[in-house]
Parts: sequence; structure tokens; C-alpha cells
Amino acid sequence: MDVHEFREAGHRAVDAMADYLAGIEERRVFPAVTPAEMEALFDAPLPRAGMPLAQVLEQVEARLMPNCTHVGHPGYLGLITPSPAPAGVLGDFIAAALNQNIGAYSIGPAAVSLERRVVRWLADLVGFGPEAGGHLTSGGMLANLTGLKLARDAVSGNRVQHEGVRGPSGVYVSEERHVSVDKSLDAIGLGRDSLRALPTDDAYQLRLDALEQAITQDRRRGVRPLAVVAMAGTTNTGSVDDLAAIRGICDRESLWMHVDAAYGGGMLLSRAHPGVLDGIERADSVTIDPHKWFYAPLDAGAILVRDGAQLTRSFGIKPPYLTDELDAAGERFQYYVHSLEQSRRLRGLKVWMSFQRYGSRQIGRWIDDNVAVARRLHDLAAASPDFRSATPPRMSGVCLRYECGLDERRSAALHARVAQRMETLGRFWFSTTVMKGVTFFRVNVVNFRTRPEHMDELFALLRAECVRAHDALAAARP
Repeated sequence: MDVHEFREAGHRAVDAMADYLAGIEERRVFPAVTPAEMEALFDAPLPRAGMPLAQVLEQVEARLMPNCTHVGHPGYLGLITPSPAPAGVLGDFIAAALNQNIGAYSIGPAAVSLERRVVRWLADLVGFGPEAGGHLTSGGMLANLTGLKLARDAVSGNRVQHEGVRGPSGVYVSEERHVSVDKSLDAIGLGRDSLRALPTDDAYQLRLDALEQAITQDRRRGVRPLAVVAMAGTTNTGSVDDLAAIRGICDRESLWMHVDAAYGGGMLLSRAHPGVLDGIERADSVTIDPHKWFYAPLDAGAILVRDGAQLTRSFGIKPPYLTDELDAAGERFQYYVHSLEQSRRLRGLKVWMSFQRYGSRQIGRWIDDNVAVARRLHDLAAASPDFRSATPPRMSGVCLRYECGLDERRSAALHARVAQRMETLGRFWFSTTVMKGVTFFRVNVVNFRTRPEHMDELFALLRAECVRAHDALAAARP
């Protein structure tokens, strides 16, 4: 490839993205394009001949960029996908150009060392000691899967890696779990029937009495209790289970304790709200997603393990074509014997560059600002006679409900209609959810551009649209 063309195209791409970020609040959050129209934008046969890179970028600027969900917009309040920090964006660009495969040391020596340092920083934040290990993943899905595989292997004495799963097991988690737990149990051979989805209290925290009862019942039935997945920041409300108490139960019952802090791990950087995740340092393994509340671009999850040797025991298979004398002497760190993945991109650079550029204090200030913005919305709902908030937010998530006197079926229809209407209006985007059989609007602030005045605007618009939808449903009632 012509280096001159690459340089010119690179400058153009950076300029285009800088202009995009500078004007992002002027855009609709979600494009006003139908799925069929979206497909038509890219409906073309495989090109037989190429074209100048400048023309390719013209297509990207015309077709892709206007029709994205603009997650950096201050009105994007959806699925815990943050406004990416610019330093991290550049990190991803550089990582792609270097194309280091850090699965093996010989394909990315400096990249391996950099990522190990990022993992060490995250382990330090959790409170793990020097014997801890871990690696970056594609996200919480793979991190939770890894944590549960470690639990399966450790509790079985690693026999299951050779003999396969024998007999039923129990894995305990709250009803507010992430779906990745269900998928992981399927993938590692325990099966979804091994999952015990346990009730929560009024703050959406795992009920400890229900946990102890479920473990006792499983033992009586001949089911082997295996692990507890404690939530440290639920997807809906940011609720945190009683981590210290769960550790005590796990110790007493000889269970693995995995903490899903994919979203909530950002609170480890908060200076205004210390102690929210107290007890996380006692977990056996922890999931944290830097691509959630550390403002890193996708994809960047992390699995952290208190005893790093557990990773080698679970994944330490060495093919002859990847072994050398320095590897055998332990001088070269090989990620492929510490993780499920073989080929692995350099995910750590964007996280490393973000920490280097902003520091943990600035990122922590963004997090504290997000919490304050979420609490502003909660306060508006709490002060309103026709809205209620599910629980005071401990993090940046708020679930609020329009109390309109309708039965749940019609109320669910109203909430869905209003959320769709808000998407159409283009100023805000959020989702709905169901907790304990009740439908809520689900708002989550992981955006350093979102300010309290955006919540004032959102709540006024939301109330008006709820009244409009209620009147329409009432008029349609037979």
C-alpha cells in the first residue's frame, strides 16, 4: 500500500471523527432510517476491483457515520455503552495498525507487557495481591464464562477438564443477573438447569436467606453446590449484593465466589462514593468491563483472579509449535496458557492510553458526575406524583415508572410506546425493563457529556409523552 495515500486518508479520517465528536449533540441519537433502508445502504456485490481509499472513506462518511447509534450523544442513556474517551479511540487505531497477536509472546512482546500492566492496575483497584492474574476479554460474557469455568475446574479438582461433567451442580445468582451467566453455564457443560435464580429484596440485592436455603436444598437433593455469582452493579439498577456476607457463605460451604462487576467496577475509581464495592477484594474471580464505565471503546472486558495460578491450571495446554526454550524457562509470559482465546488482539492499549492521558482521578470524576446526574433524575421522579423510581441509585442507573392507574398489561404497552416515541423524536434513547413483574423505563448514564440539565429536559419530555400515551390508551379502551 502507498504510505502517502495512507497518511492522507488517516488525516482525513481523524479530521472526520474530530468533527463528528465536536458536533455530536446536534445529531439525532438514533437514525430515522428503517432496517430495510439500512440494508440497502450496503447492498452491493463483492468488489472485484478496488478504488482509492479517499473514495472508500467518502462512503463511510456518507453511509455509516450518519446512521449509527450516537452513543457519545449526551442523550444516549441506553445499554451501558459509554461515550468513548478520545485517547482510547486513538489507542484502538494504533493497536489495529500494529496488529500484535498477544496470545503468544513471540507475536507481540511489548504488547504482552503493556497488557499485563493494565491487568495489574485493575487487580490493584480490586484489592488483589501480587499473586493475582487475569487478562482482557471481549467483554463481560467471556469474562463471566472464564470465571465460571475456573469455578467448575477448581471445585472439581480439575478432573472435569479430562472426564467431563458428572452429576448435577448448582450455581447461585440473583434474579437480576446478566444473561451471560445463563449462556456461560450452557457453554461450560453445566447446563442452564444448574442455575438458581434467587429472589432479591426491595433494593434488588440477593436475599441471603434465599441463598442459604437454596444451597441446603441442593445438598439434600444430591446436587453439588459449585459457585455463587455476586452482582456488583446490576444492569437495571446498579444494585450491589452483600459481598462480605456472600464470601462468608462461600467459605462455609466451600464454594467459588465470582463477582460480576462488569458495569459496577467503575465505582472503584469513585472518590465521592467510597466503599460501595467493599468485599470485592475477597472474591475468587471478578469481571470488570473497561468498555463500560472506564469509557474505553469496545471491546475491552477483563477477568481478574485472586490466585492467578488457577488460570494456568484451567487453560495450560501447550502445543509444540508455540513452545520455545525461553518459554520453558518461564521467561516469556504466554497468554494462550492463561485464557480461553488463542489469537488475541491488543485490547489493553486503549485502556493504557486512557489512564495515561486522564489519570484515575479524572475518570473517577466522570463517574461521580454520572452518579450525580442519575440522582437528579431519581429526585425528579421521586418529587412527582405520577412517577416513581424503583430505588435510589447507588450508581448511574435509574429505573422509573409512570404511575397511571392502568393494569400491568396496559402499563407495559404504555412504557413501550413512550420509549419508541422518544427514539423517534431523536433527542434521547433509553430502554424499558421488567423487574419483579413490573415494567419500568431504564435509564443509564455512562457519558461524560451528560449533565443535570439534560435530565430536566428528559423528564419534562418524558412526562408529556406519558400523558399523551395514557390519553391515547384511555381513548382506545372499549
